[in-house]
Amino acid sequence: MATKYIIRVANTDLAGERQIGTALCRIRGVSRMFANAVCHVAGLGTARKAGDLNEAEESRLNDVVRAPQKFGIPEWMFNRRKDPETGEDGHLIGSDVNFARDNDIKRMRKLRSYKGLRHAENLTVRGQRTKSNFRRNKKRGGSAKKRQRAEVPQK
Repeated sequence: MATKYIIRVANTDLAGERQIGTALCRIRGVSRMFANAVCHVAGLGTARKAGDLNEAEESRLNDVVRAPQKFGIPEWMFNRRKDPETGEDGHLIGSDVNFARDNDIKRMRKLRSYKGLRHAENLTVRGQRTKSNFRRNKKRGGSAKKRQRAEVPQK
């Protein structure tokens, strides 16, 4: 059996020369700990090379990543606990992570919560101090002298 250089899991290309546990972390929404749990449930060692998997092992790995609830991975490992719309626990991967995050920010803006207001103003959200840092996020006023010079007509 030849080693594959690229394997496809959860619509993501993974490097075949990497170990499975490390390669799975390239999927958006899969952390190191979650990757170890997926490998354990799928019956694969985390140290095996991803390119050495056969088709059956690849499909099993893909199934476990896409639906971890069915395979007994504990809910505290999921990245979407108590979803506001459904109230259920779930695990998002791929573009679903970005979509859910954007919807959460839109919901906070609509509710006019503190975090929503900070997002809307493009300021820091998590309590950081902004006096000396995050200068690129702030609105700049410009120089007052330049504005005064522009208002005074030249002779």
